[in-house]
Amino acid sequence: MSVASPALGGTRTTGHDPVPRHRFDWGQPFIVLLALVIAAIAIGPVLYVFVGGFRTTADLNANPVGLPSPWTLDNWSAVLGSPRFWGNVASSMILAVGTTAGVVIVGVMAAFVIARYTFRGREGLYLLFAAGLMFPLTVAALPLTLLLRTLGLHGTFLGVIIPSIAFALPTTIIILVPFLRAIPDELEEAAAIDGTTRVGFFWRILLPLSMPGLVTVGVLAFVGSWNGYLLPLLVISTGTLPQELWPLPLGVTQFSTQYSQDTGAVLAYTSLSMIPALVFFLFAEKRIVGGLTGAVKG
Repeated sequence: MSVASPALGGTRTTGHDPVPRHRFDWGQPFIVLLALVIAAIAIGPVLYVFVGGFRTTADLNANPVGLPSPWTLDNWSAVLGSPRFWGNVASSMILAVGTTAGVVIVGVMAAFVIARYTFRGREGLYLLFAAGLMFPLTVAALPLTLLLRTLGLHGTFLGVIIPSIAFALPTTIIILVPFLRAIPDELEEAAAIDGTTRVGFFWRILLPLSMPGLVTVGVLAFVGSWNGYLLPLLVISTGTLPQELWPLPLGVTQFSTQYSQDTGAVLAYTSLSMIPALVFFLFAEKRIVGGLTGAVKG
């Protein structure tokens, strides 16, 4: 007879049952090798960019795949001392924070209605949001540009933030609705007996319980906005904002075009532009996995 032994993470045997033997899986070395190859393909270019920022342009031209000889901080100090770089960082921060706040606030309110209210067309509304995943930004580029010009938002930060919120809502709704549906109805009924309104239940009970899902959609919105390129290109680069106030993806492109001969400085600029989103993503990686797991269970 065998019984489960959670503490040991497996099963143990009693009586005269034979002890189960674990056969070596010849597929594991292949899986490990495949994982290492995929990790090298994913991390290799990022490491090359970071290390390249410590090299001079002459060193890069002489040995493109070698290590820095000598290591130098001149490229990094030049970029960090540039007001233009910090202007690009401030613009990206404004766009990312504004988009994240809008996605979380609008997304949780829409998901609350879909998940906790019963009304005709609720499933159709949910499918409408889900269908938004199949509607890429490139398809809407021309009508979106014309609409923003008509509204007077072309060339402004708000002209980027509002469409970014709209395009992030499908993913947000799909993650949050299962989260909110998984909260027991008995909890809402008990709150109603205590005199709590539905709005009070939303603010005082539902929001704290759905915090992992909110963190997940917030991090995804922040990273997506920080790395966004096409929408700022359509809205900001053709407006009247000076290049010092363009977001970082556009700033990197403009900097690499202007200083194409200084490869080391371009790599340092690119490295520094990646660091905030990379640190933010690594810091919240566990919360993202927890939020997505909760959404799948729901």
